[in-house]
Amino acid sequence: FLLVFIAGHYIESPKEKALKRELANLEFQYELLNKKMSQAETVLANIEERDNSIYRLYFEANPIPEEQRKAGFGGVNRYKKLEGFDNSELIINSNKRIDKLLKRIVVQSKSLDEIAVLAEEKEKLLASIPAIQPVNNKDLTRMASGYGMRSDPFTKQRKMHWGMDFTAPRGTPVYASGDGVVVRADSNSSGYGNHIRIDHGYGYVSLYAHLYKYNVQKNQKVKRGDLIGFVGSTGRSEAPHLHYEIFKDDQRINPINFYYGSLTPEEFSKLLERASLENQSLD
Repeated sequence: FLLVFIAGHYIESPKEKALKRELANLEFQYELLNKKMSQAETVLANIEERDNSIYRLYFEANPIPEEQRKAGFGGVNRYKKLEGFDNSELIINSNKRIDKLLKRIVVQSKSLDEIAVLAEEKEKLLASIPAIQPVNNKDLTRMASGYGMRSDPFTKQRKMHWGMDFTAPRGTPVYASGDGVVVRADSNSSGYGNHIRIDHGYGYVSLYAHLYKYNVQKNQKVKRGDLIGFVGSTGRSEAPHLHYEIFKDDQRINPINFYYGSLTPEEFSKLLERASLENQSLD
């Protein structure tokens, strides 16, 4: 009877019981690991979505294709050593998920590095664009003449006026409209009198003409808002004013589109209305 009982009821050794407990604990830990990986995959998927649809779109970078983000591993069987165990399928699947997750993280990390570089470059661009009015509104007598066909004050003939004329008392401060390097500060130019040219990079150059005097020199670095000179009437000028021009890729463009950094919508609307009048320029 005893032999029959023993034969029908296998008695586990303490070592086998310990191994079973260890195996059960291992399975439990793998279940927890997979839950955490699911959470990590959800968070990463959200970051990837924002990266493609917001960050890369804003900085004008091409989105990263889904197949590049979630590409598998080719070549040899990376998990061969994990085969042949009781829980091989669980272990292999978990390792595959970890490897894919790590690869996606690497791709995303490289993308964020690229975005950081683009953001830094964008910050430099935004600081460099000539985006403020070079004479404060409180110092202006008026905006005398805008960009376009205007009457010449000396010949009375209509001709193209390539900038904007800001009327202000002699000695009124003139400010750099964006970060850049002074490439010219002299009076050796027909008509402009004492004048300054600032190279802002990215193809932008600003010109400040008919100055009473200037307090910068060639090759000097300036920041947006730095005092660079004072309103005057030197050169071919009818009265004290600042003649201001903007160049993009060596072509003159209308400065009216570049005052968003210093004017309220109401102030800009008034300036635009005044600049559109086909009146007489001051130079």
